[in-house]
Amino acid sequence: MSGRPLDVLEAAIGDAVTVRLKGGEEFTGTLTGYDQHMNVVVEDEDNTTIIRGDNVVSITP
Repeated sequence: MSGRPLDVLEAAIGDAVTVRLKGGEEFTGTLTGYDQHMNVVVEDEDNTTIIRGDNVVSITP
């Protein structure tokens, strides 16, 4: 995938991702949403997690 960051996030909606945060913590689940600030919503079987964009280091499939 290549392109602008928001285009890449749009293409990844509904896909499994791992989101790595500044502190080294990782969240794995399905990317279900995002906004213009790159805040992301990741869902797994039990939880919905909203991650503030300024804490995100990387998002990988």
